[in-house]
Amino acid sequence: MNSPRTTLYRDKANAKFMGVCSGIAEYTGVDAFWVRMGAVALTIFALGPIAILAYIAAGVILNKKPPHLYRDDAEQKYWQGVRQSPKRTAREIRANFRDIDRRLAAVETHYVSNNPRLTAEIERLR
Repeated sequence: MNSPRTTLYRDKANAKFMGVCSGIAEYTGVDAFWVRMGAVALTIFALGPIAILAYIAAGVILNKKPPHLYRDDAEQKYWQGVRQSPKRTAREIRANFRDIDRRLAAVETHYVSNNPRLTAEIERLR
């Protein structure tokens, strides 16, 4: 089941017409201007009425974006990364956890090596 943060929505807050292009822009992380320019170019040069019907269908089918979907811009960028490349995002998270674990081990070593009473207590517990 998809998370609400990985679903395509119409973005009525940044909409010009129905919010489809701004929703696609938010979903992909591309600037809304370029998505709109692509939609206009597709309509004029390629598909014409089919593109207009597809846009209207997407405007009717897609749900509106919930008002408080993300806490801040950093969370929005994170979820855009998840949608674009879930494996890369998982690798980055694992790397962050390995770094935290390494730093925690360094802190632990520092305090244990400088505190003989704590070292003796840890050895007694083993």
